[in-house]
Formats: sequence, structure tokens, C-alpha cells
Amino acid sequence: MTGRTRLWRHTWSLTAWWLLLALALWLLGQAVNQATSLTACAASSALMVGIGEIGDWLRRRRAAHRGQAGAAAERSRSHHMQG
Repeated sequence: MTGRTRLWRHTWSLTAWWLLLALALWLLGQAVNQATSLTACAASSALMVGIGEIGDWLRRRRAAHRGQAGAAAERSRSHHMQG
């Protein structure tokens, strides 16, 4: 998958999550008789999606860092056992 294709797929995915979350928040507000504007729900869902994306980015960075550290420790361990 090319970088451009990956970017479009990610953009559409985020847009879909944002729209579904905004609609869910709006419907929940209607259901509990706490009516709010769809614009306010869209803003709230954008914030939630943004926070989720930042959390996912941090999780992937941590996993990549652990993967590099884990591979280095494994090499060191295997070298020690051979020596």
C-alpha cells in the first residue's frame, strides 16, 4: 500500500469514527432529554477522536521502543550463551 493510499484510508477512517461518534452523542443526548446541538456533539467527538489518536500514537511508539530494546536484549542474551 502506498503512502498516499494509506493516508486516504486513515483519513476516511477518522472521518467515519468522528461522524458516528457525533451522531451517537447527539442521539444519546436526545434519549436522556439533554438536547444539545449537533455542532457541539461534533466538536466533542472531534476532541475524543483526537485524544484517541494521540493515545494510539503513543502506544505504537512505546511498542516500537520495547521491540527495539527487546531485540537488543535477545541478541545480548544469545551472544552470552554462545560465548
